[in-house]
Amino acid sequence: MSFDVIGKIHNVETIAVGNSIREIDRLQKIYGNGRWKKCKGIAKIRFYNGNIHDAEIHWYEAHGICKKEFKIKRILR
Repeated sequence: MSFDVIGKIHNVETIAVGNSIREIDRLQKIYGNGRWKKCKGIAKIRFYNGNIHDAEIHWYEAHGICKKEFKIKRILR
């Protein structure tokens, strides 16, 4: 499902850090070494068909590497 994040992400929480992330080896192989965190937050998203919704999203980030691999976990009505 393709989408863009519109504006700021709020209510940001860290879910896992470092070796607690199941995908840590893959992340380091693709994007490089760093202090990886898995985070979640609420954001307004726009689907490519034009629909706009608030959603809970998850992503990975590391210092100097930025946010990667956004996923929609649920649409908020």
